[in-house]
Amino acid sequence: MDQQSTSSPALESEVDSRGMFSWWTSIPLYFRILIGLFFGVGVGMLLHGKEQVLGITTVKLLNILGAITGLILRLLGALAPPLILVAVLDTLIKAKLSGGVARKMIFLLVTNTLAAILIGLFVANIVQPGAHANLHVVHDGETSSVHGNPWEALLSNVPESLFKPLVDNNVIGVILVAAAFGVALRRLPEDDRKIAENMVSVAFRAIAIVLHWVIELVPLGVFGIIAKVVGTKGFEPFRSLAWFVLSVVIALVLQLCFYLTRIKLGTWVNPLKLIGDMKDAIVMAFSTDSSTATMPVTYRCLIKNVGLRDESARMGSMVGTNFNNDGTALYEAMSALFVSQLIGMHLTFVQQLMVVLTSIVASIGAAGIPEAGLVTMTLVFAAVGLPKEYIGILLTVDWFLDRCRTVINMFGDVNVSCMLDGKTRGEAPQQSLI
Repeated sequence: MDQQSTSSPALESEVDSRGMFSWWTSIPLYFRILIGLFFGVGVGMLLHGKEQVLGITTVKLLNILGAITGLILRLLGALAPPLILVAVLDTLIKAKLSGGVARKMIFLLVTNTLAAILIGLFVANIVQPGAHANLHVVHDGETSSVHGNPWEALLSNVPESLFKPLVDNNVIGVILVAAAFGVALRRLPEDDRKIAENMVSVAFRAIAIVLHWVIELVPLGVFGIIAKVVGTKGFEPFRSLAWFVLSVVIALVLQLCFYLTRIKLGTWVNPLKLIGDMKDAIVMAFSTDSSTATMPVTYRCLIKNVGLRDESARMGSMVGTNFNNDGTALYEAMSALFVSQLIGMHLTFVQQLMVVLTSIVASIGAAGIPEAGLVTMTLVFAAVGLPKEYIGILLTVDWFLDRCRTVINMFGDVNVSCMLDGKTRGEAPQQSLI
C-alpha cells in the first residue's frame, strides 16, 4: 500500500520505520502489483516445460511459489471475518441507519446480480460459444442429479453459535452476528453506547494495522501465483476455449458498462474518473483473484480517492462484497449455456429462467466460500440437468476468467457504495483507516 494511504500515527510510524524499504513502499500499490505480475509471467514462461532448474525440480519450485501466495491469502482470509465483524458493528453503532437504507441495498444487490445473469445469457445466446469450441469430451450420456439445494446452502450460513462463523470463515454468519449485536448496542444508554463505540473503533484500527502489514506482501504473492499458473498450464487452454473466453470477457465488459451507467444516472460520482480512482483495487482484484482480499483496498480507494461517505463505503465494500457476486453469477449462467451448446442440448426459456434463479440464490448462499464459482456451478448444472463432468473442461481457463469476474465482483461493491451515497456529495473526503 502506498504511503499516502496511512491515516494514523501508528500507521505512519510503520511506514517511516522501514528504512531501506521506504523506496519500495513509496511506489503505489497497483504498480507494485503489476511488477509482481510481470515477473510472475516471465518466470512462469521460463519454467514452463522444463523438468529441473538449478538442481530443483520445476514442480517443486512452482509449488513453493504457490505456497507463498497461499500463505498470504490465508492471512488475508483470516483477518477478513474479524474486520467485517468490527466494521459492521462500528457502522451500525455510529450510523443513522433506516429501513430505507437496508431496502435500497437489497434492491441494488438483487438487480445488479439479475442484470449480470441476463447479460450473460444474452451474450451466450448471440455468440453461441459452444458451437465454435473444438472439444471432444467423453461422458456417459447421463445427466446430473440434484445433490444440493441452493436454499439449503443459503440457510446453512445461519450460525449455530456466536463464534463459529469466525472459526469457519462463514462471512454471512459473521454479518448476521454483527448485525444482531450492532442493533442491540444502539439500544444501550448513551454512556454505555459511547464505551462500546470506542472499544469497537480501537479494535477496527488494530485489525487495520495488521492488515496493512499483510497487504505489503501482496506483490510477492502475485508473483508466486502467476508464476505457478503460467509455469504449470502455460497459455495452451485459450486456444480450444477461445470463443468461450471471448464471450465471457464481452459479457463482463457489458456488466461494467451497466455499473457505470447506473452510477452516472444515480450518483454524483464521475464514472470515468471512478475507474482511475479504483486502479489499486482493480489491479489487486485481478492479481489476487479474491474480492475478500481486495476489500480493504476497495474501501480505502472509495474513501481516499473517490470521496464517498464512510458509511456508504463500508456498507458497499465490507457488507455488500459478501452478497454481491455478479461476475460469478454471470459466469455460471454462461457456463451452463456453453456446455448445453457444446453437447447439443437446447435449453428452453423455462430452463434458462431456472439458471437465472439458481444462479442468484447460489451466488448469495456461497458467499465467502473458497472457489465459490465452482462450488455453486454444480447446483446450476444440476438444476437444468447438465452433466457435471463438463465443469472440468472449464477449469483450464478458469484461472484467468476467475480474475476477470473478481474485478467485476469488486466493481459491483463499488456500484452499491456509490448508489448508497446518492446524488449529493457529502462532507470532505475522510482518511481511510486502512
